[in-house]
Amino acid sequence: MTARILLGMLTPSSNTTLEPVTSSMLDGLPEASAHFGRFRVTEIALSQQALSQFDDSEILAAAELLSHAKLDVIGWNGTSSGWLGFDADERLCARITERTGIPACTSVLALNEIFTMTGVRRFGLVTPYLDNVQERIISNYAKSGFECVAERHLRKQDNFSFSEVSDDEIRRMVREVAEAKPDAITIFCTNLRGAPLVEELEQSLGIPVYDTIATVVWKALRLTGTDPSRVRGWGRLFTEVA
Repeated sequence: MTARILLGMLTPSSNTTLEPVTSSMLDGLPEASAHFGRFRVTEIALSQQALSQFDDSEILAAAELLSHAKLDVIGWNGTSSGWLGFDADERLCARITERTGIPACTSVLALNEIFTMTGVRRFGLVTPYLDNVQERIISNYAKSGFECVAERHLRKQDNFSFSEVSDDEIRRMVREVAEAKPDAITIFCTNLRGAPLVEELEQSLGIPVYDTIATVVWKALRLTGTDPSRVRGWGRLFTEVA
């Protein structure tokens, strides 16, 4: 029997996108499967109530339950460190591993690694978020040496509503951002259905598009020693970023 590859994904409770998309990405890897643990996230904002959803204690409790499945890696399939600060994800990964003994990764830290590996300095940003959340993300990236040269956002707060954004709306935002000719574009939200559109958009625009559901899958596979290029049909991230 081929050794199984068990990927754990920490999931916002109101997210309906990342689970089916993640499982579809792994279709071509019969030995790999994704397993999901939820914790409460219902809104994205900078209020104290919204920020408190990302308290490590809730996330760690979900991670501990996931660890009972003897996973090879645990990923935080969310973008909260975009506005909380990247160090929040660094601390979270360390604490998950300390609590469970399992390597950990996140969507945002993986994206940042991809930017560095591919020489991205000027990027385009597509999100569903509020104005002040978008501004915080752009500021945090600027502090790390990445310039956002174009952005689009939908001024939404309810996390469930992100999953109801249409494919055409996502296409429109990505294409408008592409007009600034960034080095890469990121669809920065794990409850937008951007990942299934990436290959189509890259072919028409000639610009890499990195979706944050895809980035954590890419990193999780790497941490297990699995070649991400075996994931086909989901864009240049998997076929070109070694």
